[in-house]
Amino acid sequence: MTSIYGFDKIERDVEKAIPNKRPPTAQLNTELPLKKPLSKFIHDYAKEKLPIEAFNHSVRVYLYSLAIIHDQFPDWKLDHEVIFVTSLLHDIGTTDHNLKATKMSFEFYGGIISRDLILKQTDCNQEFADAVTEAIIRHQDLGESGYITTLGLILQISTILDNVGKNTDLIHKDTLNVINKKYSREGWLSCFANVIESENKLKPWSHTTSLGINDFKSGVLGNKVNYEKL
Repeated sequence: MTSIYGFDKIERDVEKAIPNKRPPTAQLNTELPLKKPLSKFIHDYAKEKLPIEAFNHSVRVYLYSLAIIHDQFPDWKLDHEVIFVTSLLHDIGTTDHNLKATKMSFEFYGGIISRDLILKQTDCNQEFADAVTEAIIRHQDLGESGYITTLGLILQISTILDNVGKNTDLIHKDTLNVINKKYSREGWLSCFANVIESENKLKPWSHTTSLGINDFKSGVLGNKVNYEKL
């Protein structure tokens, strides 16, 4: 997998994408790439716009992604900054302002917002912007058939890990422990469940309904994984 932006085709089904799972190793580094101008800008932007529960979730998604790539996809060349930017912006469409600003599903509008931001901040690096946009739009496009970009797949894996407790076999328990202690998940599940409910009321056609109008919310609220004591 040679694309630094994730434009390599991979199975959307995690079991097919990782036919030979490797035992996870403890990855305890929680440093963020804030020395890079784009990463610092996106970090500050996300921290300002997102509630703390969603911001912490977004950082956890980034750190999970690095750990899982290290163990399960060691041949990937994905740039860490594109993973960071995608992770921090993937739920930008869920803010109260952004939910009410459009009739589009939050993933689609979030992708558009993110694309505009990145183009402005990178002097029109279209491949970077397209990669982030594609991944954000498709991060809830779950399924067992078809393909996705590598950036899109790792975003799906990590968001579902944090939201409903799937894919815990892909990451070491000590890694989860240190990440969740540093970036608290307190209040996240109810926060996200409320976002789902709000969007479904505002936009009963929203993409999240493809996951089951009640099933997905129930799955989020029913997540009983103790991420600090697996």
